Amino acid sequence: MGLLVVGSIAYDTIETPFDKIDDALGGSSTYISIAASFFTAPIHLVGIVGSDFKQEHKSLLAEKNIDLDGLEIVENEQTFRWGGKYHYDLNVRDTLFTHLNAFQNFNPIIPAKYRKDKFVVLGNIEPKLQLKVLEQMDKPEFVICDTMNLWIETAREDLDKVISKSDVLIINDSEARLLAKEPNLIRAARKIKSLGPKYLIIKKGEHGALLFNESQIFSAPAYPLESIFDPTGAGDSFAGGFAGFLHQTGDLSFDNIKKAVIFGSTIASYTVEKFSLQRLMEITKLDIKDRFHEFKELSRFDYE
Repeated sequence: MGLLVVGSIAYDTIETPFDKIDDALGGSSTYISIAASFFTAPIHLVGIVGSDFKQEHKSLLAEKNIDLDGLEIVENEQTFRWGGKYHYDLNVRDTLFTHLNAFQNFNPIIPAKYRKDKFVVLGNIEPKLQLKVLEQMDKPEFVICDTMNLWIETAREDLDKVISKSDVLIINDSEARLLAKEPNLIRAARKIKSLGPKYLIIKKGEHGALLFNESQIFSAPAYPLESIFDPTGAGDSFAGGFAGFLHQTGDLSFDNIKKAVIFGSTIASYTVEKFSLQRLMEITKLDIKDRFHEFKELSRFDYE
């Protein structure tokens, strides 16, 4: 069975202090799917685009064993477009424009052949759409959910329902504090865990990530990059690498989930080295394996 990914597909215009790119392929489901494809296949992608979606991008996805039977193409409509400008502190960005276009009418319909997928990744879309996806699935074994500040502030009731049905919630540190109304991340994690997810991952950007289950905490390091070019899609790449590794291994033990966090961090560390998906299209499985081992060395020490 495949790995189901549901989320946005977009064309991004991104400006950083170093350069600018227009109409680059992006969107949460795109990054998640391509990151996951390094580990497993097939990826079952569900999303919506306009008739302007380029054939070269359909081919790119297909070449990565991403099944596009769940891709809806709306004639006479444009694909979702987003523009952002990053500052020298790349943790700070301004949204220049958001044109939902076809995405504003996204109504995820899961093809029959996808409905038995046991692994589901819910990209950052409106919680009521995430719930609709879950309602169409036939008892998924492992549900991974992402969200954002907007949904925490405007759709909390539906979001709480999604979280309660999820095995893993992946959010960043500011989202965790907002969701829990608690500045301390450890206390925030405890409150969020009470909403129902078996595991919580709090991403801390250049400071790594924290993994929580009922009684254990794992702190994953960040890879010390000399040059970060474009942070767009790093969080989604993390989720894709994390999900892809778990889907490939089928091992949901805490120890293996820790490995999945490192593989997710590995993919994310590559994503930020160039604009958009450029770096992910260059690397190989061997590159990923090598950097994974570098991650291990970062946190390894001997004690006598």
